[in-house]
Amino acid sequence: MSKTKTISLTVGAFVAGALISLNFPALADKEVKPGLPIDELRTFAEVYSAIKQGYVEPVEDKKMITNAISGMLSNLDPHSTYLDADAFKDLQVGTQGEFGGLGIEVGMEDGLVKVISPIEDTPAFKAGVKAGDLIFKLDDTPVKGLTLSEAVKKMRGKPKTPIKLSIIRKGETKPIELTLVREVIKVQSVKSKLVEPGYGWVRITQFQENTTAELAKHLSGLYKEGKLQGLVLDLRNDPGGLLNGAIGVSAAFLPPEVKVVSTDGRTEDAKQEFKARAQDYLRGTKEDPLKTLPPEIRKVPMIVLVNGGSASASEIVAGALQDHKRAIVVGTQTFGKGSVQSVLPLPGNTAIKLTTARYYTPEGRSIQAKGITPDIVVEESPNGNGAAMRVREADLDRHLNNDREKEVAGKEAPKSDAKPQNKTPTKPGKEKNGKDETEEDLPQRLEYASKADYQFQQALNLLKGLQIMQNKAQ
Repeated sequence: MSKTKTISLTVGAFVAGALISLNFPALADKEVKPGLPIDELRTFAEVYSAIKQGYVEPVEDKKMITNAISGMLSNLDPHSTYLDADAFKDLQVGTQGEFGGLGIEVGMEDGLVKVISPIEDTPAFKAGVKAGDLIFKLDDTPVKGLTLSEAVKKMRGKPKTPIKLSIIRKGETKPIELTLVREVIKVQSVKSKLVEPGYGWVRITQFQENTTAELAKHLSGLYKEGKLQGLVLDLRNDPGGLLNGAIGVSAAFLPPEVKVVSTDGRTEDAKQEFKARAQDYLRGTKEDPLKTLPPEIRKVPMIVLVNGGSASASEIVAGALQDHKRAIVVGTQTFGKGSVQSVLPLPGNTAIKLTTARYYTPEGRSIQAKGITPDIVVEESPNGNGAAMRVREADLDRHLNNDREKEVAGKEAPKSDAKPQNKTPTKPGKEKNGKDETEEDLPQRLEYASKADYQFQQALNLLKGLQIMQNKAQ
C-alpha cells in the first residue's frame, strides 16, 4: 500500500467526480493495537461461510469482501465510503475541474439518492434538479437496494448518452421524471465582473487545483478597470473542494501568517494548523500567484455571500474571513460540512474515503452539523421561501455531531444573532406555460450578480454603506 494518503474536504455527500487534497502519513502504516474482537470476527467468518455455502446463487469472494468493506464504511457517516476503481479515478480527475456525469452532489436518505446541490452550468442544473430532491429510480432501475457508489456509477456514463431520473420532490403530489444527457463536466472555478464602477463581484463555484491562481487573475483583472471600493465574494451553492484552495482564497484577503483553519482527530496526523502562507496553499507548485495581487485587496471593504449550498471549503473561507473581521458574511446558514476525509489507496486501484478529523475556524468554532451563521441574514428571495427547501449536513443520516457545542437540536439551522432584513412581499411571476412560479423555483434560473439577484443587491447596498462610513472616518 502507498505510504501516503490524501486528505479531502468535500461537500456533505459523495460527489460524482469528487476531490483529493493534501498528503499526510497513511493511517494504514500505524501499528494495529492488540485486542482484536475474536468473537465478532468468528461470527463474521460464520456468516461468510453460510453465504458461501447456502445462498440461493453462487457469490464471488471478491464481491462478498467488497460488500463487507462498503457496509463497514457506509454505516459510519455520510462521507465515509468505499471507492471502486472507477470512483477512485473520478476522485482524482475531479480536482482538475473536468469529469463526466450529470453534475450533482448527492447523499443517501432512507435508501434513496438525495440531491445536495446541482453544480452550476451542468445538465442537472439546466434540467431543474433541486436540492432536496429524492431520486428513486435511474432509468428502469430502482435506487432502493443500491449503495451510494452503485447509484453514482449508474449516473456516470459516456457523454451524450441519456438517463432518466424519477424524482420525489417536496410539495409535488406526483413523481417528476427528467431525462438528462450526460456531459463532460467542465467546472469554471472562478468567475468575476465589475458590476458598476468601483464595485466588483467574484464567484467561486468549486475549489480546485487552479482556484488560487484563477482568483489572482480575476482580482488583478478587476483592478485594471480601476480601484475597487468594495468587493463581493460569492460562495453561494459552492459545494467545496480542495483544502489548499480554501487556504489560498483566504490568504488572498488576509494578512500573511494568520490562522485560516485547523483540524483535529484521534491521530497526530489529524491535528494540523493551516495559515495564510504559500507553503500551505501551493502544494509544491512554482510561483506564488498571490504575489502579483495589488496590496489594496487586503483592505477593500468586503462582503461574503453564503447560503445552504455553501459547504466545506466554502465554510472554511467564510469562517476565516468572519473570525478575522475581514469581511461581513451575508446570506443564510451554510451547509455545515465540517469533517475531513482521508483517502487511503488499496490494491487494485481502489480506495476508501474515511472521516478522520473535524475542522475548526481560527477562533476554534466547529462547523460540523452547524455551519457558518451569517452576520446579516438575507434570504434568497424577498419572500424568503427558497432556503426552507435546503438539505443540510444535520439532515443527513448518521451525520457526525458538533463536538464544540451541545448537539444541534433537531434538524433546524441555528438562529442567527443578527436580525433578518425586512422582507418586502412580492408576487411570484408566471412561467411560460402559465403555471404559477414559486419562489423556490426562482434561484434555479437566477443570473448571479444581476438586478434580479436579491441577496447580491442587498450585499451591494451594504457595501456602499460601508464605503460611505469609511470615507467619513477618513
